[in-house]
Amino acid sequence: MLEQNQPAPDFTTVNQDGDEINLAQFRGEKNVVLYFYPKDDTPGCTIEANEFTGLVEQFAAADSVVLGVSKDSCEKHQKFIKKHGLKVELLADTSGELCESYGTWGERQFMGKKYMGIGRSTFVIDKSGKLAHVDYKVKAKGHAQAMLELVQQLD
Repeated sequence: MLEQNQPAPDFTTVNQDGDEINLAQFRGEKNVVLYFYPKDDTPGCTIEANEFTGLVEQFAAADSVVLGVSKDSCEKHQKFIKKHGLKVELLADTSGELCESYGTWGERQFMGKKYMGIGRSTFVIDKSGKLAHVDYKVKAKGHAQAMLELVQQLD
């Protein structure tokens, strides 16, 4: 598991439009709120994405960008964005490499059944590329507001 104050693992992957996104492109310019969620268009994931969307301008005013990550395809991300009017970029980690590097992929349990999946997690990466905040046990409701308050405290 990653810890606060260590360098954030670099990554390169594609967003919902198939455009390449890498962590290095934000260094020195923007803080990055990198949130991992299990699956597009499920109840908790929709709450979280809608709450981040509602605050996207405030994140921008705090020199911060919000990137959601799941193993869904670009096409599924596009449908999710269109259906809910989302304004955050969604990264398609179809290979699972990004989830692995951030330690969000693992065994989960729901209603007594075990399965492999993404644990809802968030990482705030400051402009220098360090982890300013690490949370492996995110609750969807109210999370976006808490992350906004955190990035507003960063330089």
